[in-house]
Amino acid sequence: MIVLGWIILGIYFVSLVVVTVYSLNQLYLLIMYYRTIKPTKSSLPKKDTPIVTVQLPLYNEQYVTERLIDQIMRLDYPKEKLQVQVLDDSTDKTTDIAAKCVAKYKSQGFKIDLIHRKDRSGYKAGALKSSMEKVQGEFIAIFDADFLPESDFIWKVLPSFDDQRVGVVQTRWAHLNQSYSLLTELQAVQLNVHFTIEQAGRYRGNYLLQFNGTAGMWRKATIDDAGGWESDTLTEDLDLSYRAQLKGWKISYLENVTAPAELPIEINGLKSQQYRWMKGGAQSAKKLLKHVWKSDLSLGTKIQASFHLLASSVFLFIIALTILSVPVPYMIKMSGINTDHFSVFLVGFFAFFSVSFVANVVKAWPKENYVIRILKFIFLFPYFMSVSMAMALHNSWAVISGYVGNDSTFVRTPKYGFDLMKEKKSYFSKKMSWLAIFEGLLGCYFAYAVISDIGRINPTFNSMHLMLAVGYFTLFGYALQSKFSKG
Repeated sequence: MIVLGWIILGIYFVSLVVVTVYSLNQLYLLIMYYRTIKPTKSSLPKKDTPIVTVQLPLYNEQYVTERLIDQIMRLDYPKEKLQVQVLDDSTDKTTDIAAKCVAKYKSQGFKIDLIHRKDRSGYKAGALKSSMEKVQGEFIAIFDADFLPESDFIWKVLPSFDDQRVGVVQTRWAHLNQSYSLLTELQAVQLNVHFTIEQAGRYRGNYLLQFNGTAGMWRKATIDDAGGWESDTLTEDLDLSYRAQLKGWKISYLENVTAPAELPIEINGLKSQQYRWMKGGAQSAKKLLKHVWKSDLSLGTKIQASFHLLASSVFLFIIALTILSVPVPYMIKMSGINTDHFSVFLVGFFAFFSVSFVANVVKAWPKENYVIRILKFIFLFPYFMSVSMAMALHNSWAVISGYVGNDSTFVRTPKYGFDLMKEKKSYFSKKMSWLAIFEGLLGCYFAYAVISDIGRINPTFNSMHLMLAVGYFTLFGYALQSKFSKG
């Protein structure tokens, strides 16, 4: 038992160090975020109009396809210089809807085509790759089905390409339905961290960053030079971004240019999205890290790229840290370790709190009354922490799957046109997954820990166990809601 106790303490301590270091790196990116950079000029003379191709990859998105195409055709750009490709791999009504929209705009003189595939080989990456030979534009903008770019999007993005080294321009995601539910509010908190502090921090620190798969624009020559789209990871966007930067191209990030999108409104949609991102992140790390470290990039750039590519792997340490937090107090008591020394790791919590506060309250949230924003954050942040830690089980499984090389289908995150959700049917099976059941069991595990903590004054462990119980029961509750909903 003594040996087992020291092993548990060792694993717990290593996990605590890793999570703390990751959080401190987030704080470092916050510092980089406030570095001054030379702003990109905001407009381009309208006589300088290169051909721009807009690609719209679709797969079974019958509820939002018409909305998407209509929005794209409102882009303020010369009709003769705008090419639109609807890349459709659908097996449902989406194809018919897209065909009608394309026919309508073709009759109005727009250069728009429907490219339909029946085999879906390579998934999204395959659709993008197969269409490249038909691309007429010097620049390629990509929008997923749920995005609604503003009409001046192209004019705001093109000036960044005046720098011939820039091969990609990424813009910030905004949220059409952030206030739809607590689930969408929590998602927005995390995405706002990524699209302000992380993306802009890396950009201003001259580190490698990523194209996020949508709401951005590529120089066609960059895609060709980097080897084109590849489908050996579930995050083809991250993969191509790094291959392009390793070839010497730069990515420009425009935080002040936003493209609103629809957040997943049911737990299964969120989990399918997270699974794809986490597994794809692990696959990309496995594929790219060796090339990063063999490159002639600076040491600091290599370290930051490693933090970036290994971000999803942090969930492996979070799941170990949280599960072991229940027996660890007993092991500490048995070993006689002074728990005061552990207080130094609270710096990681305060770092994450600071980053989340700036990203949301200061930057991304609508500029309503500042006091109201602070009060909203004080309410949301503990719940956000609870659900984020509870997602570690699901995300860790995805990361492990990515590293061991298990193949899986590219499961896209379906959108419903949130304003008419009551009329929609769910894309997902009503069967409870084993992970959801296990999340319910972990909720019970941490509820037991909360009861055991009564009478034992240890604010750190007591608070953690309470948040974990709330987080896991929340995920399990959403799973039950999805199972028994009428949609």
